[in-house]
Amino acid sequence: MTTRADRGPRRRTVAALAVILVVLAAFIVRLVDIQVVSAAEHVADSVNTGKLGVTQPIHGARGDIVDATGTVMASTVLVYDAQLDPKLIQDNEDEDDSAKKIAPPWSEVSDEIAHIIGKNGDDVRALVADALAENESSRYAQLARGLSTAQYLELKDLGLPYLAMPSRSVRVYPNGAVAGNTIGFLNGEGAAQYGVERMADECLAPTNGEESYLRGKGGVKIPGSERITPAVDGGTVQLTINSDLNWYLQQMIAEEARRQGAKAGTVTVVEAKTGKIRAAAEYPAVDPNDINAVDPAYWKSHIFSDEFEPGSTFKAITAATVIDQGAATPTSHVTAPSRERFPNGAVINDPFGHPVYEYTLAGALIDSSNVSLSKFGTMVDPQTRVEYLKRFGVGEKTAVHFPGEADGGVRDAKTWDNQTLYTTTFGQAFTVTTAQLAGAYQALANDGTKIDLSLIESCTDVDGTVKKAPEPDSHQVIKPDTAAQVQRMLENVAVQGGLSKTIDVPGYRIGSKTGSAQKSNGHGGYKQGVYFTSIVGMAPIEDPQYVVVVTMDEPTKIRSSAATAVAFQKAMTQVLKTYRVAPSSQPMDELLPKFD
Repeated sequence: MTTRADRGPRRRTVAALAVILVVLAAFIVRLVDIQVVSAAEHVADSVNTGKLGVTQPIHGARGDIVDATGTVMASTVLVYDAQLDPKLIQDNEDEDDSAKKIAPPWSEVSDEIAHIIGKNGDDVRALVADALAENESSRYAQLARGLSTAQYLELKDLGLPYLAMPSRSVRVYPNGAVAGNTIGFLNGEGAAQYGVERMADECLAPTNGEESYLRGKGGVKIPGSERITPAVDGGTVQLTINSDLNWYLQQMIAEEARRQGAKAGTVTVVEAKTGKIRAAAEYPAVDPNDINAVDPAYWKSHIFSDEFEPGSTFKAITAATVIDQGAATPTSHVTAPSRERFPNGAVINDPFGHPVYEYTLAGALIDSSNVSLSKFGTMVDPQTRVEYLKRFGVGEKTAVHFPGEADGGVRDAKTWDNQTLYTTTFGQAFTVTTAQLAGAYQALANDGTKIDLSLIESCTDVDGTVKKAPEPDSHQVIKPDTAAQVQRMLENVAVQGGLSKTIDVPGYRIGSKTGSAQKSNGHGGYKQGVYFTSIVGMAPIEDPQYVVVVTMDEPTKIRSSAATAVAFQKAMTQVLKTYRVAPSSQPMDELLPKFD
């Protein structure tokens, strides 16, 4: 029989047990919440705060830049920067229990590390000792930068928890300076700075991933704790450029520019029926592997960034304008002395002295008569002439949208003074870039249809998806018959002009026009005896396939456009050979008369 005295202690025991069970249940619930329900959240928090975990980026590779044939012109290789944890090394050395050591003795391992990275063991040990002397809790010491994959694998095989080797991308340019001014370069942080590297950055740039893991005592990675978000490599950009052709033209223009004592030179090749730029050769050229080897003034592409007065090369555009407007024909004629004062007071001089001639329009191009072109050009009203200049690309960047590209420009005809009314007929008082000059002649060569210039063919994503560049815009800037007449006149220039023998390409009929432009002195006038010279041409003239532009900046041996003649002949010859263009099979038409 249970008495009242017995029930009291039992009740207290039951109550105490209940309290204990409630508290225990609360602990169990909290433990389940921490280790099961909210485990991922707490682990993530530990990783993010660096308490238990490590998160490091996985760098994707920047995409390649290749030429029209697939030759790699820019690529990315991974290198590794080795880093040590001095505190972890010291803790391992201080550990008395050999079973708890996480690595062999530092004195031994440091020699192995030194052998792999090409250093002395004493230097590696001193690196760690110096870091600890400066800060006894130091967790970082830079061991080596830019290690190869082979070195990385050797070091990884050592299995050292205090050695980290994050990767980074290094940009390399296998062809060195070939089209280097066009390809561009990156800065020390891997950011695109110029050229195709910059204009196609959206395609080339990778998307980085990350790797995270938990670490136990001594920094040892806990198996199964890894979480990896893979990186996505950049795409491959294919250019329209032929790197072999560009290499030859680059060597050639460097030789010719030096021979003429010029500051710089360029060769631009455009496919007439597509507007594709097949070569962009420059001197001096920049090697993107070592941009500091050349003056910073030549880190850019002068084909796109330099503006100049085109001079006589644009006399062909004046001829196209007056013919297209029905104001003259190739055999129309004007009376022209070598110097003339016009009714408005403007004075125009020809580049050479001569008696009064009855110049045809064709003859005015052959002799490059400024006075004659002034008279022919002003047969069309100024505003219409401005409109034609703009049709041919003056005053607007090319569709390439090259970084740092200049747009050139021509002033509104309403603002022209008496002299400008005439000088604009022979390529002065407005500016163009070499790329714009090439684009203007592409239209003349392509039966009057101007096709936007292009430099990039496509972007191929890492999964193989090919994204073609948008089809270039095209528009008819002059009538096909006008273009045919101008082509014929340009052939007459090539055959009857003073440089005919120098620029002759055996087996091919070509058309060409030279230009010598005075350079601005920066104060509204021109430098004396200093010129920017050029020559532009197309071939074969019966069905033009390629346009070639050669420029030289401030040649000193020959100061006229004749300085570019040899380079043009070599360039055009190589272009026709490279693309296996069939020799001309049709004879030239009867020569157009120079004089009436």
